[in-house]
Amino acid sequence: MNTFIAEIVGTMILILLGDGVVANVVLSKNKGEGGGWIVITAGWGFAVAMAVYVTGWVSGAHINPAVTLGFLSIGQMSVGTAVMYIIGQFIGAFLGAILVWLAYYKHFEATDNADLKLAVFCTAPAIRNSTWNLITEIIGTMMLLWGVLGIFNANNGIAGGMGPYAVGILVFAIGLSLGGPTGYAINPARDLGPRIAHFLLPIPGKRDSDWGYSWIPVVGPAIGGIIGAVTYQFLFLPFWS
Repeated sequence: MNTFIAEIVGTMILILLGDGVVANVVLSKNKGEGGGWIVITAGWGFAVAMAVYVTGWVSGAHINPAVTLGFLSIGQMSVGTAVMYIIGQFIGAFLGAILVWLAYYKHFEATDNADLKLAVFCTAPAIRNSTWNLITEIIGTMMLLWGVLGIFNANNGIAGGMGPYAVGILVFAIGLSLGGPTGYAINPARDLGPRIAHFLLPIPGKRDSDWGYSWIPVVGPAIGGIIGAVTYQFLFLPFWS
């Protein structure tokens, strides 16, 4: 498994399990219907952990363009490698969304609410305000990069078997604490790849794919990833030396 394939597979697992838990909670006639926010945030945390366990040993399992841009901004990867990773991440997110649609095919049919069908694939704000929605995504993704860089700092000694589990806890914490305003995309591929899938798939009774909002969960995480990586390095680089 090369790094490009690893980023495809890792991001596909992330979306399969992450969007999958949303589908289980919001679509009609599911065993998990009505499970609520704790179930969704826990499911996303576990999704990240599993994706990192499966592919982290190959590519580092960025599975998120914001993470890749953050690492690029502090000189930990080349531009060419970053572009390859990001392409793989968007492909994987799109494929993962298709798998969720197939797994829940009959439940999309059974659900009347078109907004809930869209929510399986992508995020939407609780209060729609472009400026503040953008700020929320920047803050959430900044925290993601601080957490990732902290977890895998050799001084912590947990980057081996516990590393992926710790990243899952990090994403769980972000969802619980910062996810309310925007649904915490914190990952451009996680939002845009499935949003494109929603647009293209023959989902019965679906609504538009909310393209007017779609730039926020792409631009916000990209900015937050860079800010998070740069500020973490600035704050703690003297201690690494």
